[in-house]
Amino acid sequence: MPLGVTIIGIGGRLGSTIAREVIQDDRFKLVGGIVRSDSDHVDKDLGELAGTPWINRMSVVRLEDGLQGADIVIDASTPQSTVAVVRRLTENGGPALISGVTGFSDEQFDALRQAAETIPVLTARNFSIGISLVEMLVSTAAAALPAELWDAEISETHHRYKADAPSGTALVLGEAVANARHQMLDLVAEKSRSSADARRLPGAIGFSSRRGGAIVGDHEVGFLSNNEEITISHRALDRRVFAVGALTAANWLHGRSPGLYGMRDVINGN
Repeated sequence: MPLGVTIIGIGGRLGSTIAREVIQDDRFKLVGGIVRSDSDHVDKDLGELAGTPWINRMSVVRLEDGLQGADIVIDASTPQSTVAVVRRLTENGGPALISGVTGFSDEQFDALRQAAETIPVLTARNFSIGISLVEMLVSTAAAALPAELWDAEISETHHRYKADAPSGTALVLGEAVANARHQMLDLVAEKSRSSADARRLPGAIGFSSRRGGAIVGDHEVGFLSNNEEITISHRALDRRVFAVGALTAANWLHGRSPGLYGMRDVINGN
């Protein structure tokens, strides 16, 4: 039987891309699509929103109206929406949730941790399988390169409509560096250098962001010493890469015990 998928935020860039991949993959069935009450996409055929032939299933506003037949909920909305959704899923006893939302506050992420005590929850600031591998490579490099000798710089470029900066993925890579160095990212991150004295602090992890055009997502982590440089980079060429990763995660998460998971768990096959 195909895995039933409901997508929250199906009218957005990521949500519609995932919906298209679900419709075109025989392993899955798109059973629901949730949109905001003020959206132009209310009561639209899900195939239309996905850019495929119609599937005679309409978008809805209420989560409960889109859950019939769902084995997995994939969330591509906003932090505020995610918190409301995860609480309702917890009350309903499921189904499992995969969240690709970025920009959570500590309090909002705590709501996901609490929900993970009752249902399986997988959070990913980037669904790309390649980025998950890059995160692992960055951790290995950072652990091997002393912070006092090797400066760490992270740069990212996205399309003009990207809201958050640094990107969620850049912060994931920064956390990989910081954790490998036994640091707290919040204490060593340098996200702005627009001052008269912008010299690096010892052990700092620098971030830089560019926005423009239709760039899907470029990320680069550089380790720089006095004598050499190491660069680990990733470029997303098509937004479909995120949808493929989300469905890989959905297959992996289905049937799991309650808990809080990430893409690294998917890659490792734990």
